[in-house]
Amino acid sequence: MTTAGLALVAAPIVGATTANAAEPHVDNPFVGATQYVNPQWTAAVEAEAARQSDATLAGKMRAISSQPTAVWMDRISAITGNADGNGLKYHLDNALDQQQGSTPLVFNVVIYDLPGRDCHALASNGELPATDEGLERYKTEYIDPIADLLGDPQYAGLRIVATIEPDSLPNLTTNASNPACQQADPYYRAGVKYALDTLHAIPNVYNYVDLAHSGWLGWDTNAGPAAQLMAEVAQTTNAGFASIDGFITDTANTTPLVEPYLTDPNKQVGGQPVRSSDFYEWNPYFDEAGFTAHMHDLLVSAGFPSSIGMLVDTSRNGWGGPDRPTAASTSSDLNTYVNESRVDRRNHRGAWCNPSGAGIGERPQAAPSGYPHIDAFVWVKPPGESDGSSTEIPNDQGKSLDRMCDPTYSSDALGGALTGALAGAPLSGQWFPEQFQQLVANAYPVITGGGGEPAPVDTVAPSAPTGLSAGTATATSVPVSWTASTDNVGVTGYSVRVDGTAVGTASGTTYTITGLSPDTSYSVTVTARDAAGNVSAASAPLTVSTAADDGGTEPEPEPSPEPEPGTCTATYTTVNSWSGGYQGEVVVKAGTSAIPTWKVTAPAGLTTSNVWGGTLASGTFTPEAWNGSLAAGATTTVGFIGTGTPPANGTLTCS
Repeated sequence: MTTAGLALVAAPIVGATTANAAEPHVDNPFVGATQYVNPQWTAAVEAEAARQSDATLAGKMRAISSQPTAVWMDRISAITGNADGNGLKYHLDNALDQQQGSTPLVFNVVIYDLPGRDCHALASNGELPATDEGLERYKTEYIDPIADLLGDPQYAGLRIVATIEPDSLPNLTTNASNPACQQADPYYRAGVKYALDTLHAIPNVYNYVDLAHSGWLGWDTNAGPAAQLMAEVAQTTNAGFASIDGFITDTANTTPLVEPYLTDPNKQVGGQPVRSSDFYEWNPYFDEAGFTAHMHDLLVSAGFPSSIGMLVDTSRNGWGGPDRPTAASTSSDLNTYVNESRVDRRNHRGAWCNPSGAGIGERPQAAPSGYPHIDAFVWVKPPGESDGSSTEIPNDQGKSLDRMCDPTYSSDALGGALTGALAGAPLSGQWFPEQFQQLVANAYPVITGGGGEPAPVDTVAPSAPTGLSAGTATATSVPVSWTASTDNVGVTGYSVRVDGTAVGTASGTTYTITGLSPDTSYSVTVTARDAAGNVSAASAPLTVSTAADDGGTEPEPEPSPEPEPGTCTATYTTVNSWSGGYQGEVVVKAGTSAIPTWKVTAPAGLTTSNVWGGTLASGTFTPEAWNGSLAAGATTTVGFIGTGTPPANGTLTCS
C-alpha cells in the first residue's frame, strides 16, 4: 500500500487561541453544519468497490463513500474499541479534524445497549439482562463513560446528535403481551430516563428518541399511545420535555419516505379503501413523510413544544431499481392495484431483516425542502451493515438467530409469507457485501458519478506523536516539535491543537503556533493522520508559555480579510487524499450584510465525482436551495470528491 503524497503546510494563525466552548443550543443542529464521515465505513465501501468487476457499480460505491453515517455504541466494549471497530474517542478526534473553520459539525452517535435490549426480537439482543444489576451496569459502565467522553471540553465545539435506544419505547407500546418486554418495561423507562438526563446535561448534545416507523406505529391504536408514552418518559426526566430535542423514525428500517403513487389511504378501488388492502392492513400511513407529520401533531398535543423536530433514517428506504413502479396501477382489483403501485417491494411491511430489493434512499441533508417538520435526513444505519444473521452464528454479544432473518422462513406475523431476507447474512452490525451491492444498485434517487482509483483501505490509526517539546517563545508565538508517528500506510500530516482547538496542520514534525496572547500558558497536543484518513490519539499534552510583552516592535499578524457588505469570500481546503483522488471543501462566507445567493469560481481543471452542499457546473459552484441565502458573517460549506491531484489550498473568487 502506498502513501498519498499530499503535503499539509503549516500556516500562521490569527488571533488568540482559546479553549473550545459550546455554542448556544440551536433548534435544528443540522442547519448550517456538515456531518461526520466515518473513515472506517468509507474504507469498507472503498474496499467493496475495489472487489467489483462491474465498473459502473464500483463507481457508484465510490460516489457515496464520503457520505456521513452514524457511529453505533452497541455494547460496552464499543466505547473503547473492539474487533468490530475503533472506539468513541477515535471518532470524536476524527470529527475534530474534519471540522473546518467556524462551520459546525454534527457527530451522529447511536446509544443502544439497554438492559433486555430488543425484547421482541433476537437478532439484535444485547449484553445486559433486564435486571437491577443490568440497569446498574448500563448506567455506570455504559452511559457514564460515554457521557465522560462527550462532555470533554475539547469536543464542546461539535454538535453531538444522539439517537436514543432504537426499538425500545415502541416495543413497550405494541408488545406489552410479550413476557420479555414485560420484564424489560421498567428497565427501558429507567434506562432511557438516565440516558436523557445524563446526555442532556452536556450543552452540545442533542437527544433524538427512536419512534419506530409508519409500518409499526401508524395505526391510531398505536400512534396515540406511543406519543403519550414519549410524553410520560420525558416528564420523568430532570428537564422534562426539554430533555428531548426531537425524534427519529425508520431507524435501520426500509419503509419508504414517500409512496408517490399511493397518496390517499381512503381512495376507493373495487369499492374498498386502499388502506384496507392486504399489504397495509387498515394502516392509514404508507410512508414516513405522512407518518412523521402525524406523529409531530400527536407529540405536540401530548405536551412537546411545536418546535420539536423529526429525523428520518433514509439509508435504506429508496426502493429503486428495475422493479420500481413508474405510475399508479390501472387495476380495479384492490390488492393488485396496491401491489402494482407501491414502491415498497417487500412481501410484508413487517419484513424488517435484510430485505431483498431495498435501495439506498435520500442522501443526508438538513431541513429538506417540502418537509417542515423534518430536521434532517440522516444515515443512522450505515448501508452495508447486516440486520442479523440468516443462520445461527455463535457469538459473545448476546445475539441469536431471529427467524425473520432466515429467507426460508414463512412467518405467521407476515401472514404466512416468506421473510424475503437475503441469504448469507452475518451477525447484526457486520459488513454484508451482497446487501451493500444491492442497496447501491437499487438506490433511489439513483447514485450518479463515481469512478477513479480506490482510496487506500486501512482502519488502523497511526501511533500518537511523542516527545512534544517547545522552543524559544515570543510574546505571541511558540515553536513546537515532536517525534514522528508510525503507521502501516504512512503518515500524511499532523494537526496541532491549542487548548483543544485545532490551530493548524504540518507535513513535518515542527510547527510554530502564532497569534497567542503575551504572558499566557497554553496546553498543546498533536495528532497524526494517515493516508486512509485515520487519526491517531492525541499526544501527551505539553504546557507552553508565551513571553511577556516587552513593548517592542514585533509586528502583529495581519488579520484575515473580511468580505465587504453585500459580498462574500470563499476558501478551498483539501481535507483528505488518496492515490488518484481526494476530498475537498469550499467554505463560503457572507460579508457584513446578508446575501441572497452566491457563486464561486472553482479551481481550474477541477474534476469531481460527487458534490454535496452545492452544485458544480461550467467551472462554478452554486448553492443548493437551502444554503444560498446567508446572514451577515454566516458561512456554508460545499464538499466534494475530486479525482487526480488536489488543487492548492487558498482563496477562490466569490460573488
